[in-house]
Amino acid sequence: MQKEILLITNYFPPEKGAASNRMFSLAEGLAAAAYKVKVVCPLPNYPNGNVFKEYKGKTSVSEKTSFGEITRLWIWPSNSANKFIRLLSMLSFSFSLVLFFLFSKTPKKIFIQYSPVFVGFTAVFLGKLFSKKIILNISDLWPLAGLEMEILNKGWYYSLLLKMERFCYKHADLIVGQSQEILQYVSDFEKEKTTFLYRNIPNFKVSIPKEKLASDEIKIVYAGLLGVAQGIFYLCQQISLPKNVSLHIYGAGPEAEKIKLLQKKQVFFYGELERDSLHKELYSYDIAFIPLLKRIYGSVPSKIFEYTRLGLPVLYFAGGEGGNLVLKEALGWNIPVNDLSALQQFINTVSNEIIGGFPSKIVQERSLLAFDFKKQLEGFITSIEKI
Repeated sequence: MQKEILLITNYFPPEKGAASNRMFSLAEGLAAAAYKVKVVCPLPNYPNGNVFKEYKGKTSVSEKTSFGEITRLWIWPSNSANKFIRLLSMLSFSFSLVLFFLFSKTPKKIFIQYSPVFVGFTAVFLGKLFSKKIILNISDLWPLAGLEMEILNKGWYYSLLLKMERFCYKHADLIVGQSQEILQYVSDFEKEKTTFLYRNIPNFKVSIPKEKLASDEIKIVYAGLLGVAQGIFYLCQQISLPKNVSLHIYGAGPEAEKIKLLQKKQVFFYGELERDSLHKELYSYDIAFIPLLKRIYGSVPSKIFEYTRLGLPVLYFAGGEGGNLVLKEALGWNIPVNDLSALQQFINTVSNEIIGGFPSKIVQERSLLAFDFKKQLEGFITSIEKI
């Protein structure tokens, strides 16, 4: 009898980003391991908060793929900064999930992407109600992350989210976390719970980086979500670039328009590219920049794995476990989070000689050795087959 699994996620291609890339790679990997995979997700709408053109006007869509079946459910999308509107958006997909479970046949094992909290809670509740084996994938420690980013304040709403979070941990049969910090946090509440470390390791073919032509210009690149947490607009305002250093920005998000209009020499904005096209562009840069304005407990940006797999050494400015990984695996430089003077000092003194300490081919080899998608997937499959 063929093994089956249902993946429930708020993000999935054609949406871009770490969560959708991770879920797609997981779906492909499970299918390659002889699983029949079903994916349930909202109609594509991230990060712009509008349903993609080809899906507009539809309440649900079923698609057959190389790895299995995708069911895209109705959502009232929004990327509004208003918490109430965002809550309504999450509840709309939760409502669609309830209808899906009531009227669809679902596999015994379900893999739930958490957060958002309300979506994760709804999926776990339905999983228990229908006697499913629940694999809870925790990529962010909400609501704690919201508190650290000052999106949330302590009060009744925060307390409600905490109760929902603990409910999810309690009723999961297996906890999967993207960082050791996440697993440690969960173990403080559920000491006997089985856990598995599943990092955001990408699964794409790579080319061996070519030796770059000698140049006096040092090109730093940022590619990803352009949001408040990443702080690219703020950092462009605060940091001065020497004549031999330029910053190149790719991506989309709430701050994209402000960055586009930013009048600053040696800062270049290119907008959003498809992933394959972006990878081709990234090979031409010297350093990949990974910033967060505040250290978020449990966060290990997927850009570490993505950039270094391409052979780019990283300038890490986000704190926590990610910085320790960069240093441990010798993948670049770790600047203390929010230490603008240390960041400015690095930019002022960076040189071809300093970059030469991290040759592209060596960075790629270290990354591929330290972060092996196939080996991680094999360990994950062993874990889910035990529950």
